[in-house]
Parts: sequence; structure tokens; C-alpha cells
Amino acid sequence: MKILIIEDERELSRNIAQYLSADSYLCEQAFTYQEALEKIGLYGYDCILLDLGLPGGDGLRLLEEIRARKIESGVIIISARGELEDKIAGLRTGADDYLPKPFSLPELSVRIYALLRRQRSTGNNLLTSGAVEVDLLAKEVRVEGKRVELTRSEYDLLLFLIGNRRRVVSKNAIAEHLSGDMADMMDNHNFVYSHMKNLKAKLQEAGMVSCIRTVYGNGYQWME
Repeated sequence: MKILIIEDERELSRNIAQYLSADSYLCEQAFTYQEALEKIGLYGYDCILLDLGLPGGDGLRLLEEIRARKIESGVIIISARGELEDKIAGLRTGADDYLPKPFSLPELSVRIYALLRRQRSTGNNLLTSGAVEVDLLAKEVRVEGKRVELTRSEYDLLLFLIGNRRRVVSKNAIAEHLSGDMADMMDNHNFVYSHMKNLKAKLQEAGMVSCIRTVYGNGYQWME
């Protein structure tokens, strides 16, 4: 799952990225208003961590732009502006949560987890789709009770497919989701085929024979 950290304090941003990466999140960083605006225009994120005091513009204005563009990413404001009025303004503008500085990284991780759980409309730790059950906290996948061992990329790919099960997702969208802005620097996206092939094989071995549909020339779709 992808997270964009919009924070101009580079040491804090680096610490957040290191902590969340160890918890299997794919983290990208933006340090200015303009850099953040460019990233949200080019890439998709499951969650955005947004500081309000940014070089080049105000974070609330950026939040307004995010919501005006109908971007569905969850947004957690992380800010030293911890007055009640600031919290109300942030939540009214479209933030999903507000965490005043200073905060602990474990608390931030829990807030992100809770937000992603709400996004997937599940009241517990489990995401289910047909016979597939994903424990979002333990990051474990089971098919009819039998555990399926997946790599981090395969796990992220599975969640991405399930989360977009009503649409066909392109190879480019998958590449960008798995590798972030590094996808633009790659000569090809053949690694997507490899991850998809491995995920299909593991699910088929567990009894899920036709859960991923290949739409030739367009991409892939999850079939419940």
C-alpha cells in the first residue's frame, strides 16, 4: 500500500518513511507544495500524510485541491498547528484524521491502519472477497482457511486488484502502484507479468482458479 509523505522537515519525513517502510508500506516523499501537487497529479496513493506549513503554499489549500480533483486517497494531517480551530478547519476541508505534532511513530502507524481499514469498509481486521480472506493487521492471506504465502509485492498486488474489483486495471497502473514514481524510469514493466503470474499460480494452487481475468490489451480484473 502506497503512502505519500508531504512534509518539509526532511529528518522527520525520513524517519516516518523508514518506520512505515519497515511495516511494509511503499513510501514516497514531497517536501514542497509544488512537488506535492505534481505527485498527486501523476500518481495514486492509498494514504497521504499532509503537513500544513509547506514551502510554496499552505497545506489546507493543497487539501482543497486534492478533494476538488476527486482524489480518493485518505488524508491524515500531521501538523504543529494543533489548536481546535485548526483541527476543525482541516476536517471540514476534507481530511480524514488530524494528528498534531509531536506524535509517536507507532501512533501514526495505527492511525494509518485504521484509515485504510475504514476505506475498505470493513469493521474488523479482515478483508474478504469470495473465498479469499486478508488479515490487514497480520498481512496474511487465506483461501478457505488455508494460508497462502505471498511476497510483499504479491500481497500489495492482491489488495490493489481486490480494491479495484469493479474495474479493469492497466499494466501501467499496476507498475506505478507497486514501484511508485520509479515506474517512470523503467524501460518496460515486465516485472508486472512476473508478479501477476506468481500470484495467479499461488491462488490457483489454493483453489482459486479464475479469480484474476486478463483483459488483453487493457489489463486485469479481479473476479469474486
